[in-house]
Amino acid sequence: MVSTNEAMSGMSGVRYLDTASAYDLWAEVYDTDANFLQALDTIEMRILLPRVLSKLKSPTPWRVVDLGCGTGRNTGHLLAAAPANTNIIALDLSPKMLDVARNRLSQLQESQGRITFQGFNILQPTASPQGVDAIISTLVVEHTPLSVYFPAVAGMLKKGGLLLLTNMHSDMGKISQAGFVDPKTGEKIRPQSYAHSIDDIMAEALANGLEAVDAFEERMVTEENYLSLGPRAKKWVGVKVWYGGILRKM
Repeated sequence: MVSTNEAMSGMSGVRYLDTASAYDLWAEVYDTDANFLQALDTIEMRILLPRVLSKLKSPTPWRVVDLGCGTGRNTGHLLAAAPANTNIIALDLSPKMLDVARNRLSQLQESQGRITFQGFNILQPTASPQGVDAIISTLVVEHTPLSVYFPAVAGMLKKGGLLLLTNMHSDMGKISQAGFVDPKTGEKIRPQSYAHSIDDIMAEALANGLEAVDAFEERMVTEENYLSLGPRAKKWVGVKVWYGGILRKM
């Protein structure tokens, strides 16, 4: 069934795909399709990323995982913010997303030797990094059952290691989910998604030995900020759309 909004926008329908296939298609336009949630996440990461690095207690050189790195949107910010001897491990399910990230970051001279790219399916993990100092995971957990996500994350982190997690707010997730319009077909492409609440996150994190460092932040689209996020944000005025925070492995 096509929703009213989708019919009015001229889309030919909605196609649901497994997450890897959806993001392989999305890779071509991911950075240019004016997704306001990505824009909001980038704004919030300007605060959260330096904060998580400042809270690391382990000695350098650090090993930091970008879990679900996508096109390298935050991998590049991590590269700029972390000490020069930090080893960054960029993991993603989608080969096409990893290709975009490699090409994007290969242009940065300081990236040479500092970033390792690796295909990684959290639902069927093979060789995952172990004993890492920190993980950043932005707009990723929406696509994964928490009963799978948190054991995988806890298994990668060393004791005292930090997880920086951001996600679509469950208030938005109950109404919509991640997706994009395929410019070739006009179809709305949607991957597998879950509407995880902050309470869900906290309960499963605690069950796997992680605790919140600070209270999680929530963000709502308002009349004051929607213009800065792009035209697609307007219909979400008054709705909480994003949350994020830092957890520590006990």
